[in-house]
Amino acid sequence: MTRRAVILGGTGQLGAATARTLLDNGWSVTIAHRGERVLEHGALADAATARLDRSDVDAVADLCRGADLVLDCLAFAPADAEVHGRLVGDVGSVVVISTASVYAGENGTYLDIATGDDDFPVFPVPLTETHPTIDADDDLGYSAQKAALERALLAIDGLPVTILRPGAIHGPHSPALREWFFIKRVLDGRQHAPLAHLGESRFSTSASVNVAELVRLAGEHPGRRVLNAVDDPAPTVLEIGQAVFAHLGHAGEFVLLEGGPVDGVGGHPWALPRPLVLSMEAARSELGYEPVGSHRATIGSAIDRMLDAVRDADWRERFPALATRYGASEWFDYIAEDRLLGR
Repeated sequence: MTRRAVILGGTGQLGAATARTLLDNGWSVTIAHRGERVLEHGALADAATARLDRSDVDAVADLCRGADLVLDCLAFAPADAEVHGRLVGDVGSVVVISTASVYAGENGTYLDIATGDDDFPVFPVPLTETHPTIDADDDLGYSAQKAALERALLAIDGLPVTILRPGAIHGPHSPALREWFFIKRVLDGRQHAPLAHLGESRFSTSASVNVAELVRLAGEHPGRRVLNAVDDPAPTVLEIGQAVFAHLGHAGEFVLLEGGPVDGVGGHPWALPRPLVLSMEAARSELGYEPVGSHRATIGSAIDRMLDAVRDADWRERFPALATRYGASEWFDYIAEDRLLGR
């Protein structure tokens, strides 16, 4: 008998990757979305679609009832757990996407409130799912709300829910692909890329296909659990840059700078003074998970997709979310770079 899956937020990069994985494994898939984004994923032609708003709890519950798997990519706050409370006993497995940024630092801070190197959170390496998370319900920020969402989901008696904590997500159809930091340098003919912290910064990356594989396994093995969902091993920013340059056939030089960025030079999307590296041992133990591929093995399709998207458009207009995140406004100040590096 064919298993049935419903994906809430199926037009995004994680939803689309999961739909493809499930279809390839014999599932029937319904992609639920608001109709605001064009379904451009031609490989998903075999999926059904449903137009609804995630905030319409009755409509969401009606669509999901009876499904073997519900993937929720759109839940961001505790109130979003309500619909899943209605589904207890009526669904086989629920998977909800959280974030690696829910972890609290051992020094009392966390990612959303850190202002610099001095108060950047201190994490053990690697981080396991038993590490404490943010407990600040009065904080309306993204990470605190995700942590509160996790607590609300786990408080629902009888709900077979798997909560996944991805890191820096990458894959085709990304609205904010961090690797653009390196891709654009290749397009601009830059022969060097300065990297703060000697290029050793590590912020666990998450290939969308690896997250999709975890969703599939959680659908086939229902349970109540929280799992990290990252690439293993976690690449350094130098290794990320090397992967991008290699894919594009670019023989650029990496200039490894001690300490943090200087007047923005050396800054990049992964410029952390301390590592955030998540363990994948629990996923292996509980689900028999094996990654589809490493960051280096999976990044090529995302690079190619982004190149196609910006071929006839300004990257800031095509990817406005990227242009305003991760300090992107300072990434490509080549005049400041050349001055600092004496070139």
